[in-house]
Amino acid sequence: MRLLRRIIVAALLGSLASFALPATAAPRQAAKAPRRVPVSAAHKKALAELYGGFKFGMTKDEVIAVFSKQLDERYDDKIKATTDIAAQDRLRRDKRNEVNRLQQSYISFDTGKTSPWDVSIVEEEFAHNTGEAMLERWENQGGKNQRRFFFFYEGKLWKMFISLDVSILPEDKKNFATFQQTMERQYGAGEVDVSRISWHTDDFDVRAIDKLKTYDALALVIESPKRRKEVEAVRVAKAPPRRDGNTILKSVVDPGNKDHPSVRADSSTVDSVIRAQGGSGSDKPK
Repeated sequence: MRLLRRIIVAALLGSLASFALPATAAPRQAAKAPRRVPVSAAHKKALAELYGGFKFGMTKDEVIAVFSKQLDERYDDKIKATTDIAAQDRLRRDKRNEVNRLQQSYISFDTGKTSPWDVSIVEEEFAHNTGEAMLERWENQGGKNQRRFFFFYEGKLWKMFISLDVSILPEDKKNFATFQQTMERQYGAGEVDVSRISWHTDDFDVRAIDKLKTYDALALVIESPKRRKEVEAVRVAKAPPRRDGNTILKSVVDPGNKDHPSVRADSSTVDSVIRAQGGSGSDKPK
């Protein structure tokens, strides 16, 4: 029986040692970066039109000023097209209301509170308490019916999210295959990953995102890759601490936190194994 005990102890200690890391582990080979699909000059120009007259690095006030100037050009034509004074005043009032709406849409995600956008089409585009903020506006001129979201980091514009109008598409065409064909016809071949297509240039990156299943929407995102790296680093650094596993499951499965059997030679674990083999679990000679 004593010999059996020694064999079991040795086996248990050997099993524990097998989980230890080697003293000099071989270095891992760096994962190869995915091959990027080149973007032609013509397609880069087409993608750059997504800027919509705005530039990365703009402040909130600068974005609003550009927007106001764009409205001036649009409303001036309407005002000049009529001699009705009341109609002209109404147009000027409409223009002021559009500017005010954009100003009032500004939201900072550093308030420590949840926001209405936490569950929305842009829910994956920002984080809280990381120096991020957002403006939002409708773009319905020229037959368009889409929304543009301006994302700021440390007060500077670094990304725009454009929610596209899909209401004109028949139901049988609301799918990723049709979306991919349309996008690649306009912007060239991109890197396809499940429900998104990506294009990378030296100046900006663009993502086409399929959100049909969750929000019945399609979207285009143009962003600064350099700024994205900074934002992602801050998000990681300020992310809330992760909980140590599922505490509810742990309390049920291992209420006393004893799910770690000892392998000491004098432990009761050895006796349990011996008893399972038909022994008495005692060193005393019979």
